[in-house]
Amino acid sequence: MKRLLGYLLSPVYLLVFGLLLVVFHPIQIVCRLVGGYPLRKKSVDILNFLLIYSLVILGTRIRFRGFEQLPQGRPFIIVSNHQNTLDIPPIVWGFRKHHPKFVSKKELGKGIPSISYNLRHGGSALIDRKNGRQSIVEITKLGKHIEKEQYCASIFPEGTRSKTGLVKSFQPAGIASLLRAAPSAWVVPFVIDGNSRLMQKGYFPLAFGTRLTYTVLEPIDPSGRDVKELTLEIENKIKAHLNQA
Repeated sequence: MKRLLGYLLSPVYLLVFGLLLVVFHPIQIVCRLVGGYPLRKKSVDILNFLLIYSLVILGTRIRFRGFEQLPQGRPFIIVSNHQNTLDIPPIVWGFRKHHPKFVSKKELGKGIPSISYNLRHGGSALIDRKNGRQSIVEITKLGKHIEKEQYCASIFPEGTRSKTGLVKSFQPAGIASLLRAAPSAWVVPFVIDGNSRLMQKGYFPLAFGTRLTYTVLEPIDPSGRDVKELTLEIENKIKAHLNQA
C-alpha cells in the first residue's frame, strides 16, 4: 500500500514543490526591491517552511530536535551530512533565527527558480570545485560575513551527496577556511536522517510515510583544536547518531 501511495502522491508533491519555487521567485525579487534583505529573507523562510511541511502530502513525519542548544550571541558553522537536495529546506527553516548561509557549488547559482536567486543574493558562497583558490576566497568572504553579522554558515564537508545515506569522509578544508575568517565561531554538528530513504528511488516515486529527523548535536568550541581532528570528531558523532559507527 505504501508503495502504491508513493506512486500516486509523488506527482502531487512534485507539482506543489515546483509551483512553490516558481511562485516565490518573483516574490523574492519584489521583497528585495521593496524591503531589502530583511523582507526578502522572510519570503525565503516562508518558502522553505512550505517546501518541507508540504511533504505531509506523502505522509511524511517531520521532527526537529536539539535546537535549544544553539550558541547565542556568536556566529557558528553548521557541519552536516548531505543526502539530497531536500537537505536545504530544514536548514533554512530550522536555523532561520540565525540567518543561515551556504557553501554551494556555483552551478546552483543559476537556472533554478527561487533557489538560485537566494544563493546569489542571500550572502552564500558559490564555489568552483575545480578552482581551489576561488573556493577559498569565496568561503573566506562568507566567514568574514558571519563573523561581522553573527550569522551562521552551513557546509557539507562530504563534498557531494550520499544517495544511500551512508556518511562519506568529511574534508576539513572548507571548515578550516571558515574558522580562520570567523575566529569567534563555534561548530554545530547537524544530523539529517531520513532524506535518503524519502528519495531512495530518486524523485519518482518518493517514499510514502517516511520519518524525517533533523538533530542539532552539542555545539563545539573549536578554540585551540586541530581542524583535521575536529572534522573527524564531527564525522564520527554524526555517524554514531545514525548508527553507522
